[in-house]
Amino acid sequence: MDLLAVACDVLPEAVVVHVKGEVDSSNVGGLISELGAALRQAATHAARRLVIDLQALTYFGSAGLNAVLDCHRQGADAGTSVRLVADNVLVTRPIEVTNLHHVLQIFPTLTDALQDHGRG
Repeated sequence: MDLLAVACDVLPEAVVVHVKGEVDSSNVGGLISELGAALRQAATHAARRLVIDLQALTYFGSAGLNAVLDCHRQGADAGTSVRLVADNVLVTRPIEVTNLHHVLQIFPTLTDALQDHGRG
C-alpha cells in the first residue's frame, strides 16, 4: 500500500491537489513533482489559483512542509495564488510552530479556499 496518494482536479475556481496519507522524506519527491505540474497548470488557469488540500494527511513531516512552502514561493513568483486546506492538527501544528501561518494562506475547508476572498 502506498503511503502517499496525490490527485489533481481542475475546477472552475482553481486547480486543486488532494494529498492523502503520509508525507515524509522518503516520498516527498512525488509530491514535489505533482505540485510542480499543478502549479504549471494553475499558471494558465483563468483564476491563477492552486489549492493544496491537506485534510486527508496522517503525517506531515518537515519535508512535506518544505515542499508546500517551495510551491507557495514559486506560485508567488509566477503570480499564482497558492492556498492550503488544513484544519487537521497534524498539518496545522508544524505550520504554526514554524510561524508559516503568517506566510501561507490556510483555509479550514476546500469550499472556503475556492472562494474569492480578495486575498490573491
